[in-house]
Amino acid sequence: MAITLLPLLSTADGLASEASSLVSGTAGGAVVRRSILPGGVRVLTEAMPGQRSATIGFWVGVGSRDESEGQHGSTHFLEHLLFKGTKRRTALEIASAFDEVGGESNAATAKESTCYYARVLDTDLPMAIDVIADMVTSAVIDPAELEQERDVILEEIAMDGDDPTDVAHEYFVAAVLGRHALGRPIGGTPDAINAVDRESVWEHYQKHYRPETLVITAAGGLDHDAVCAHVFEALGTAGWSLDEGVAPVQRRSSDFAAVAGTAGLQVINRQVEQANIILGCPSLRATDTRRYAMSVLNSILGGGMSSRLFQEIREKRGLVYSTYSFASAYADTGYFGMYAGCAPAKVGQVIGLLNDELEKLAETGISATELTKAVGQLSGGIVMGLEDSGSRMSRLGRSELVTGEFLDLDESLDRIRKVTAAEVQELARELAASPRTITVVGPFDETETFGL
Repeated sequence: MAITLLPLLSTADGLASEASSLVSGTAGGAVVRRSILPGGVRVLTEAMPGQRSATIGFWVGVGSRDESEGQHGSTHFLEHLLFKGTKRRTALEIASAFDEVGGESNAATAKESTCYYARVLDTDLPMAIDVIADMVTSAVIDPAELEQERDVILEEIAMDGDDPTDVAHEYFVAAVLGRHALGRPIGGTPDAINAVDRESVWEHYQKHYRPETLVITAAGGLDHDAVCAHVFEALGTAGWSLDEGVAPVQRRSSDFAAVAGTAGLQVINRQVEQANIILGCPSLRATDTRRYAMSVLNSILGGGMSSRLFQEIREKRGLVYSTYSFASAYADTGYFGMYAGCAPAKVGQVIGLLNDELEKLAETGISATELTKAVGQLSGGIVMGLEDSGSRMSRLGRSELVTGEFLDLDESLDRIRKVTAAEVQELARELAASPRTITVVGPFDETETFGL
């Protein structure tokens, strides 16, 4: 079943009711419900029969792409700082609240959203809601803590900078997307982190962390009405204005944004033993109906040990240890890429093979056997990936914030099964016809051409 997640009005009594709630049965007896509370707060839950734990996530539809000039890095800063204390709790009290019940809590910053989440026993879900609501609504953003976390984030960026694979991906994305805000690194650059001040982070927090931007998703052993009641109470305790008739903010525009990236070869010097190569181009948006064909394409081209890239470059030629393809999609644009890590002397040969495999896919298409295998691989991955409450919680968040559509398991599998060989080949032709960006990280002079 596919359900369009349209805006709904808040209820009169402050809690979820059938008038404001979307209800859907899903495979295995799980039930998905969606309500909009006063203030425009959206709550989506998936009750999973037999589960004794639950995962709760508080999502804000703001990511690194939404930072204004002078605020770059603020989104990632907030991910750290919200754990550092509120008006009601110290950092230690926040951590202890989950530790003492055997729970787990964390957060994730992305280019288009931020999520604060926890997994706890079903009986401890009210506590998790209260603590995370306190963090999201009432963070102190203490200047001393900010300065301490500045150093922590700089260490995190330095750690990523020591990983040549991470470096290759960051430079590749920046080149493909050009001046588009999605081309900026999620965590910010060292210069941006050093420059941003407490006032800028606070302004970013006040602007984006509001009832109408908040999406709360939960999955596991839970009752939807009880979750709504706990959320409403926790946000009210924090002093948020939960006014009647306030609608949620509109989802991010999905109008296609043409990106003016940099095609061709870029070489980044790093004194490492293995060269890291990424080759790719701009690609599909998150709401593009061809995203299912893209999943099949990636499975066949570089999705496992039987994929074309793995078989041709590693198994037949022994040139690499790791090679794969990938695609990342956002509201208005996206990108596709192929990765390989090889000996520095083999870079030119490996780049040629990556190009060749994409060209072959575009020219000759895929076989019926490959299509069947890819559908099976993806179907198994979808089913097994939804066996834990955290994955289901995340699926609800993406459905609400990104696509505006919730697909139950059967509908998700059906859309994968409906992909045809012709659709995959047509998409491959589009990718092959796009100007390609090639990023190489390794012990090379930046003028190296690898004979290309």
